[in-house]
Amino acid sequence: MNLLQIDHLTKRFGTFELNDISVALPPGYICGLVGQNGAGKTTLLHLILGLYQADEGSVLIDGMDYRSEEKQIRDRIGTVLAEDLFDPSMTLIGNADWYGKYYTGYSRQRMERYLSRFRLEKRRKFGRLSQGEKQKCQFAFALSHDAKLLVLDEPAGNFDPDFREAFFQELKAFIQDGTRSVILATHLTQDLDRMADHIIYLENGDQIFAGDIENLRERYRMVSGEAYQIRQIAPERVIYLEENRYGARALVAHSRLNHYDGRLAVCAPTIEELMYGYAHRTCGVQQRIDGGVNGSS
Repeated sequence: MNLLQIDHLTKRFGTFELNDISVALPPGYICGLVGQNGAGKTTLLHLILGLYQADEGSVLIDGMDYRSEEKQIRDRIGTVLAEDLFDPSMTLIGNADWYGKYYTGYSRQRMERYLSRFRLEKRRKFGRLSQGEKQKCQFAFALSHDAKLLVLDEPAGNFDPDFREAFFQELKAFIQDGTRSVILATHLTQDLDRMADHIIYLENGDQIFAGDIENLRERYRMVSGEAYQIRQIAPERVIYLEENRYGARALVAHSRLNHYDGRLAVCAPTIEELMYGYAHRTCGVQQRIDGGVNGSS
């Protein structure tokens, strides 16, 4: 059973629409949620957390629906959001004990251990923390109540470089037993390139891709060289082409049957390159890439 199952999810806010999102995330994976500002990342996270009600479609957490099993679902989710979730006048451990009573798996000992590991003084008032420290505290609490799914909204952007590395190590440890997963919204795509298993890529409320990152890398190539060499590739395969005085580079659809001019440099794209290429894609290229872009060389 998938830990997260989203089917044809739609949510409208005025002129913005999160449109027809479908995601299947098994246990044991780190899933990166990426897209430009305004793409719909936070809206999707709020739907996953049950903070918004969908206009169409469904969200299942560990096979359960918010409409009938909200308490059981919330017991299974740990969150780090941009908003301050804790009482600023209470201590860190006081906040954890207060909110921890709503989670059957909460452990004060576990919370204290994470606070110590993250170099946070448990008796300090939450309101006196920096933004990065507040999110460290939220992260410690998310890990303290035996959640099965972590939902994290841009936490790493407020962490110092040393803690960012420790943060990603904690995420790897969290999923290690194969029963838990992470959804991480972030603009730090280079971190996802080295650690994410799945990717959800949104653009202006539309789902461009959702699935295994290796599958995504197999479907596309970045090619660079002389423009006339790249133009030998079938036009319907070229998603984005950029030329300058030193040469050209392009994002192209790829399959094992495709061959390239031997003078071209060809490699799998990074997440950032894929996003940039699709944001500047040639008119007429299909938008959703769950099934790839058809064409042959």
